[in-house]
Amino acid sequence: MNPGTMFVRLLLLAGVVAGAGCAQPVAPLYGWDTFPRQQYDTLLSPGAAPIAQIGPMEAHAERARAKGVALPPGFRAHLGLLKLSAGDADAARQLWLAEKAAFPEATPYMDMLLKRLEPASPAKKDTPT
Repeated sequence: MNPGTMFVRLLLLAGVVAGAGCAQPVAPLYGWDTFPRQQYDTLLSPGAAPIAQIGPMEAHAERARAKGVALPPGFRAHLGLLKLSAGDADAARQLWLAEKAAFPEATPYMDMLLKRLEPASPAKKDTPT
């Protein structure tokens, strides 16, 4: 066997090995599941009852916990908005705080939402001195 043929065979073998290494599936960073579709459906039907959407989202969160995958960005924020629409401000607050902890880059938006949960301060009355 001449050196040129040996080199070509080694090069082909290296290509096959490198290709096999790239073929390994990469685990997703987040458990997206049906979350993008749920958000889309919410935007398409703004008058829909939030309770109908909360159940599937909570089931999604349970599946993610069982699989040991992280919830995607915005998941807790969206669920918090649904909880607030359903009248559960405490659950919304907890979800928004959890979103801030998981994704610090969401802090300005979460702070804005959290500020809306604070009771309105009474207007200052001018009192004569």
